[in-house]
Amino acid sequence: MEEIKGFDLINLQEIPIEETSLDFVPKAFDDYLGQKDLKEKLKIYTQAAKMRKEPLDHMLLFGPPGLGKTTLSQIMASVMEVNIKICCGPLLERTGDLVAILSGLEPRSILFIDEIHRMPTVVEEILYNAMEHFKIDVIIGQGAGAKSITLPVSPFTLIGATTKAGMISAPLRTRFGITERLDFYEPEDLAKIIKQSSKFLQFSITDEAALKIGICSRGTPRIAKKLLRRVRDYVQVQNKSSIDIQETEKALEFLGIDKNGLSTIDNLLLQQIIEKFNGGPVGLETLASIIGEDKDTIEDVYEPYLLRLGYLEKTPRGRQIPSKMQTKLKQKFVGQISLL
Repeated sequence: MEEIKGFDLINLQEIPIEETSLDFVPKAFDDYLGQKDLKEKLKIYTQAAKMRKEPLDHMLLFGPPGLGKTTLSQIMASVMEVNIKICCGPLLERTGDLVAILSGLEPRSILFIDEIHRMPTVVEEILYNAMEHFKIDVIIGQGAGAKSITLPVSPFTLIGATTKAGMISAPLRTRFGITERLDFYEPEDLAKIIKQSSKFLQFSITDEAALKIGICSRGTPRIAKKLLRRVRDYVQVQNKSSIDIQETEKALEFLGIDKNGLSTIDNLLLQQIIEKFNGGPVGLETLASIIGEDKDTIEDVYEPYLLRLGYLEKTPRGRQIPSKMQTKLKQKFVGQISLL
């Protein structure tokens, strides 16, 4: 596939990620922090495939966004010393797009498709024969004169990434030989990632400050790195040469993040359930209307963290705050003026 100025013509995604990234991008498993059990499995899988000089078995990686699915795929390609092609499922709108990519793959290459659950069904069906037999069926012509031809493709590895494994069709799911889940990170692991990123950014941070940011990062490395950059902005404007716990707490407060890692929207959501519905239950659409957020945003962005920390629970009648949390939150919000 022809490339111009480092961009892939199929998905307009920049190829040399490491040259433009503002964050540290691990190149080896030892540099990738967290996901210990999964990392050990992937080491075995990639090393075995490399020893046999065969493509890695097709793999499905699923889990919440920002946990490192793309990075792990790049590391596997680096370890196996093969090329990796990165594209996004929703952008593969036509069968010809996928056929062009598959035809251009070199032997043992990795094809990484992000958000694979959003790939059109007609495009997905091209993958079935390609994954099993390394062949693709192409229709040439139209109407009565149309005919089907079969084209061989180089043996390759498909790595599909998704945040919604349940939306993967059964025919596609059964063709993955390896299925692994990425879990949320512990604050201690996130603190190590923050320290690693701070070295890349050439800015020092204390262990205590790194842990504080880790606690507020919702178990997600992508959020941890984003918060680190914003805290760095705040500290630099204050003419400080390093990030300590005091400046970190001030910066997080400035960003609207409390000591428990809850954002302004998190607190607003909980406050409205307490004040207007006495702790719930309340329907998702009603809640979305009250706080002025899209219901899908609440469900995908804010709810998972609140559910994981025990601040919120789902019931057949709607969302509610567990009784053991209601007293704590009422004390927290007492005396506050409602934001609505």
